[in-house]
Amino acid sequence: MADEEDGVLRVVQLHGHPVSYRTAGSGPALLLIHGITGSSVTWGEILPMLAERFTVIAPDLLGHGSSAKPRGDYSLGAYASGVRDLLALLGHDSVTVVGHSMGGGIAMQFAYQFPQACDRLVLVSSGGLGPEVSGVLRAASLPGSEFVLPLVTAAPLRGAADGFGALLSRLGLRTGFDLEEMWRGWSSLRDRESRAAFVHTLRTIIDVKGQRVSAMDRLYLAEGVPTMFVWGDQDPVIPVAHAHRAAALVTGSRLEIFKGVGHFPHRAQPVRFTRLLTEFVESTTPLARSTLPELLRAGPA
Repeated sequence: MADEEDGVLRVVQLHGHPVSYRTAGSGPALLLIHGITGSSVTWGEILPMLAERFTVIAPDLLGHGSSAKPRGDYSLGAYASGVRDLLALLGHDSVTVVGHSMGGGIAMQFAYQFPQACDRLVLVSSGGLGPEVSGVLRAASLPGSEFVLPLVTAAPLRGAADGFGALLSRLGLRTGFDLEEMWRGWSSLRDRESRAAFVHTLRTIIDVKGQRVSAMDRLYLAEGVPTMFVWGDQDPVIPVAHAHRAAALVTGSRLEIFKGVGHFPHRAQPVRFTRLLTEFVESTTPLARSTLPELLRAGPA
């Protein structure tokens, strides 16, 4: 079918809500999870390249993109359960999970909640590995931000910011990719339901002091799970120091730093990112998860 080849947006009903996703290709399954205010669109350049060797599933998380934006649970655990249910509906028992930014936090939660379903873990500029985070996101978590967001996302400002980000991208500046993606995300908050979902999601993971949720005390559970960290060394949202600290705690993990790149390595260097991910999947073997009880008993080193 054409839909299965080109990764156009498809919709299923999940727990009574429409959930949008893109899928393409055949072979081992890859799950791509976007970040906050993002959508499956962020994977647009790499999805067809990955589909040459893999079955790629890229959902719009609830509260994002073209998926429903109900009043409900927007915690990392709820998101992890949601993508697990989508995978089950689509007939996938296990996947390599790739998570960007907040999607990285969801990926780690997915691996923790459903270890049998996680073949590999790829964390791209991931949240959940330290408190430091952009001041813009910390400010957006403050009480009353829901009343300011309609002004920030007003149509004239959206247009100006989109144009500025596109201009910087055409000039080849690193910040162009960050601004383009960030303002695409901010401009998605044009309706009340999207803004409410954003605020509810943000406040489960971030407050004025930074990221509230950390997986650092559970990274030892990833021992033996093929794990790769991918980061831009100029990330203005989540510092690259998080990648170095986390990789040091996961025995056998792989760390790939993209020099001169910001928060969106898969957008800034899509060909390199695709080759790296493909090589990582094809050169590693999923962990036999019967070792999980032993890891829990041993605890962190």
